[in-house]
This record gives sequence, C-alpha cells and structure tokens, in this order.
Amino acid sequence: MPATEGGRNEAALCHVDEIEDGGAKGFRVEAYGIEHRLFAVRRGRRLYVYRNDCPHVGTPLDWAPDQFLDRARENIICATHGALFRVSDGYCFHGPCVGASLEPVFFEVRGEVLYVPIDTLEDP
Repeated sequence: MPATEGGRNEAALCHVDEIEDGGAKGFRVEAYGIEHRLFAVRRGRRLYVYRNDCPHVGTPLDWAPDQFLDRARENIICATHGALFRVSDGYCFHGPCVGASLEPVFFEVRGEVLYVPIDTLEDP
C-alpha cells in the first residue's frame, strides 16, 4: 500500500527476509488508479525487481503465487511460454521473446524494508 514517508510517495513491499534467499516474491501495487504487478528475486543480499509482465504478450510470469523461477531456481521463467530470463538483468535468452527483457523497477532498501517509489510506476 502506498505510504508517504518524509515526503516520499512509495510502496513498502516487504521486509527483505520475507524473500527466501534464492527465491522470489510477487507483489501488487496500486499507483494512479492502476494495479501494477511486480516481483522481486533475492540472491544473497542482492535484490532484483521487475514488472510481472512477459515481454512477449504481457501475461504474468508466475504459474502460482511467488513461483517465478525455473526448477533449478537459476532463471526467471514465463509460465505461459517457458521463456527463460536472466535474474541479473531480465534478458530473455530462451523462448519466443529472445532478445527482449523484463522491465526493471527502481527500488530502495531502507531498514531492511524493500520500497518502490510510486512515481516510477506511472505508465508512460
């Protein structure tokens, strides 16, 4: 839910420890009357946040809540087409959208809480 902290219009997604190391977690954030689907992947202390939209047809990537990774938990996978994306940059290296990338989302971690500035979610 969006919150204003020190003049910031942002959404607190979760505490970093709520995302299992090597795992992923999905979120829904309302901004400007539009619900945005996001997800985060955690690799140790590193986090990666993307829009939960396949660049091929725009469908959500997860096949079940918080299921964004392949069986080996090495790559992001699209449940609709089986496309594979690198966690580090969202680049698709296998499937119908090879060469396309997931849309990264700007985020901040403060006090071990993951925040997304609402203004960065505004559709162009």
